[in-house]
Order: sequence, then structure tokens, then C-alpha cells
Amino acid sequence: MSKINYKSVEEIELIRESSLLVSKTLGEIAKVIGPGVRTIELDKLAETFIRDNGGIPAFLNYHGFPFSLCISLNDQVVHGFPGKHVLTDGDLVSVDCGVILNKYFGDSAYTFAIGEVSEQTKKLMRVTQECLDLGVAKAVVGMRIGDIGYAVQEHAEKNGFGVVKELVGHGVGLQLHEKPEVPNYGKRGAGTKLEEGMVIAIEPMINAGRAGVKFWDDGWTVSTADKKVSAHYEHTVAIGKGKPDILSTFEYVDNVLKEKNNN
Repeated sequence: MSKINYKSVEEIELIRESSLLVSKTLGEIAKVIGPGVRTIELDKLAETFIRDNGGIPAFLNYHGFPFSLCISLNDQVVHGFPGKHVLTDGDLVSVDCGVILNKYFGDSAYTFAIGEVSEQTKKLMRVTQECLDLGVAKAVVGMRIGDIGYAVQEHAEKNGFGVVKELVGHGVGLQLHEKPEVPNYGKRGAGTKLEEGMVIAIEPMINAGRAGVKFWDDGWTVSTADKKVSAHYEHTVAIGKGKPDILSTFEYVDNVLKEKNNN
């Protein structure tokens, strides 16, 4: 079993820069995403923006993945392929983005509502973001991986939603996926102890219905078994003393969406 790679203060700053480029890329996506847009256009926009800012799309050709973004629609949980699909009113779209900048990875995801979505879908989005916030709040020295998972699972299930168990968060650094794994379920006080120098991606994948998922023949796409919608939010976080150090941000997305809603 591979060991956890602990990061220096300097390395954490480099991961912060990568994560910031991811966050800005998601902000660029927020500007154009909407009804009538093909998902492949979002992928091209992201690749261009990342390269123009000195980065490399981390997902492109990762184990053969053929795109810069994972774009997962409606009942797709994660790892969806961008394509000719035209977004329409009522779609739910999770966009997962990773970059390499100065050799270090950053990783973040955001779920967008296209036009008007149902009240249940709005609740799913809100609760999934709350799950992320609750999980991140546990990313402090002295806590354990199980404390993060418990916080996510308890809040999701309390609201009647299913927690995906087949896919997990992970360490981030010189690799996109490092130790430790960070499940969205768990027992308080169980699992690896969190220490300074650890950097992890916390990424709740929460289903509107049951927890079960289905793996597609394309080798990547994962969807809900019951065909109900799923939401996915992710931050890259450095374990801090007393409070977590969140390296990615939704600020760029939130500012764009606020501006859109005001127009």
C-alpha cells in the first residue's frame, strides 16, 4: 500500500495555485453554461483557458480519458463524457475539472442547474454543498478520515438522499489521486488520522434517490441505478491546525451566477 505524501508549506502553495486555476476555469464555464450550449463546447473552452494560463488539463489522457472536463448530466454521477448533447432547461450538470500547474495538481467540481430545475433538485444541490462544507470542516489536525465521511453521510441521509459508496475522494499533490482515500461515509473516530502536510480532495457525490450506481461500458461514466439525478461538489483542502485550509474556491462561479441572476 502506497504511503501518504506529506506536503511542505511551499508545496501547499503550489497546489493552491493549481486549485485556483481550476476554480477560475469553473468560473469561465459558469459564464457560458446554459440552454442551447453543447457540452463539448464547454470542454474546449476549459482546455483553452487552462493552457492560456500556463496549465495542463489534468484529466486529458489520464488513463486514456479523452477530455479535459468530466461533464455529468442528470442521472450521471461522475466521469461523464462531453459531447454533442445540447443543454436544455431543467438539466442538472456536474462539471469536474483538474489542472497541472508547476507539476502540482488541483481538483474541484461544481454542479450547475440549467434554467429552472425542480424544487427537489434545488434541495439536492443545496444539501450536497452543505455536505461538502460539513466534510471540509472536519479536515483539521487530530480528526480522522471517518469524521469527514460521517459528516457527509449523516447530513445527506438525514435529508433522504443516497450517498455513493463506490467512488471516493483522495489525496492530491504530484499525482491526481494519492493516498489516503476519502470516502463520503464512515464512522466518527475511525480511519487515518489527519495531520499537517496532508492535502485531500473532498467530493460528496449525492443521489436524489438510492445510493446504488451503474458503471457504463465506456469504462468511465457512472450513473444512478434508479435513474434519479445526482449532484457532485469538490474542494481541494490542506489539513490545518484548528481550521481547514481550502485551496480551491467557488467564489468565481458564485460571482458569475449572481451576476447572471441579476440581469
